Amino acid sequence: MLDAILDEIGEDEKHPMAELADAISIFIDKHETEHVPIPPAKPSAALKFLMREHGLRQSDLPEIGSQGVVSEILAGKRERNARQIKQLAKRFGVSPAVFI
Repeated sequence: MLDAILDEIGEDEKHPMAELADAISIFIDKHETEHVPIPPAKPSAALKFLMREHGLRQSDLPEIGSQGVVSEILAGKRERNARQIKQLAKRFGVSPAVFI
């Protein structure tokens, strides 16, 4: 229902249904917080997920290091350093905490 409302109102914050969309999103957030626990993910699992969502391969992350370095990170055999964490967070638009 929220998706349909958001499709209708777009970016128009003055749309008559904008307040309804806000209210529904608050209820959804409250419900998910209370009833849909999200287990913490290992940094390597988060990276694998983000790569899959963006259609990336190991060779598509040269800012992290060679394909071998990326492979070791994904396998959990190598820790990420501060520079790599910063680059990954920037690339995927997420908090650096995702990779710590």
